[in-house]
Amino acid sequence: MTGAARLAAVMSILAVVVRLIWVDQPYVDNWSWRQSDVAALARNYFHGGFHFARPQIDWAGDQQGYVGTEFPVLPFLAALCYKIFGVHEWIGRAQGVILFALSLPFFFLLVRKMFGEIAAVCALFFYSFAPLGIMASRCFMPDMPSLALSIAGLYFFERWNDTAKPSFFFASAVAVSFAILFKFPSILIGAPLSCLIFQRFSFSAFRNFRIWLFAAIALLPSLSWYWHAYQISLHFYPHHFFGAGGIRIMPPAWYLKIAKLMVTSTLTPFLFLLGGVGVAMTRSMVRARPFRWWLAAMALFMIVVGYGNRHPWYQLPLIPIFAAFAGAAGALLGTKISSPAVKISISVLLSIAFGFLARVFARDFYRPSAASLRDAGLTLKRMTPRNSLIVAADNGDPTIFYYAERKGWHFLEKEGIYNGEPNESASAIIDLEGLRARGADYLVFTSDTSWWLDYYPVFREYLEGTSTVLEATSEFKIYKLNQTPQ
Repeated sequence: MTGAARLAAVMSILAVVVRLIWVDQPYVDNWSWRQSDVAALARNYFHGGFHFARPQIDWAGDQQGYVGTEFPVLPFLAALCYKIFGVHEWIGRAQGVILFALSLPFFFLLVRKMFGEIAAVCALFFYSFAPLGIMASRCFMPDMPSLALSIAGLYFFERWNDTAKPSFFFASAVAVSFAILFKFPSILIGAPLSCLIFQRFSFSAFRNFRIWLFAAIALLPSLSWYWHAYQISLHFYPHHFFGAGGIRIMPPAWYLKIAKLMVTSTLTPFLFLLGGVGVAMTRSMVRARPFRWWLAAMALFMIVVGYGNRHPWYQLPLIPIFAAFAGAAGALLGTKISSPAVKISISVLLSIAFGFLARVFARDFYRPSAASLRDAGLTLKRMTPRNSLIVAADNGDPTIFYYAERKGWHFLEKEGIYNGEPNESASAIIDLEGLRARGADYLVFTSDTSWWLDYYPVFREYLEGTSTVLEATSEFKIYKLNQTPQ
């Protein structure tokens, strides 16, 4: 093992250790709503009989709540683990850590093949500690597992391109297939794959049986599953298909906000600038083209799926792309410095600078912004019968339902989907009366929505006359709804 490989191994261990910090944290961080949904799928598998093809959420009230989702391997595996270890947050979070760890050697070897060993070490460092990557790889979500499989698929394809070994071919096709099944936007890995294909076969690729076989293995399972998921969303309330509606071009100000997040909490200014330098310095390198194609595909994706990119995890593939270019830039700039001592000193200082920025921007991801929702949920679990139906003014975050272990509805809602804040008291009253008629037993406000009771005084008076306060704290307020309004 070379010195660079040993350094990469040590770096990889450190990267995994960083992600194990607070790995048992409840789902109360900035992405609580997405993780609580995935965790609900897992627990509903656990309690509901492991019907893989019918993933089930908690916010469909009196209905079964089957929804169209990505291929639900992660929640299903978590549910199997619950049989052994019980229901714990670390089980869901650990899946992202494990898949991230598996991606590290593939990323290192891929960049080493394209840009050299020094570039690979630098790139691995940036890939390991970019703030968005730290967060995503410790969350109970499919995004990091999907990215990890994409990287593995790209590596195996590059190896097949060089060796023509069938084992690399099928490993790549299967990895890419699962990457797209886990998260459909991972189909963008087709951009660097296409680059490698055209570099080797040119337009004769369209007549190459192996390329068509690869496409079939990679795409047909996903097309089959997502068609099934779409049918589920059509036939079952709340008729929800995860990710639907994201394809929407937005005003310029929207993209400026996304760009700001990309430069800061996604990459850090350091990685963004050094990666940009790498893009410029490698413009004439044929080996850099796959990453350039991937970057171009991501730019187009961020524009066309403008509304969907309000979720920062959609920009996760930018991390390996910018890390690779930053690693190439670091290696090329290093050749201009002759003194080993100066190289080492500069490398240490720049590593400290990047590490500091990564810590600053990653820190906010851990903030327990949904702690009041969890506390309200635990209180409801303690105070209410198991078959109770809950109405939650929760800004669309299902964390209350998950920790209450109760079904219910967001408030306001439209066909089960969170429908925002009321325009006036009348709309809140009508919505709540409709849910009461469907069997709603309790209503909960959190510290983020309790202002409704002051802003809509007519609604507050109606609530005081038709319900009873069970518990009120600075974090939440729980009402028992009278089934026959007074």
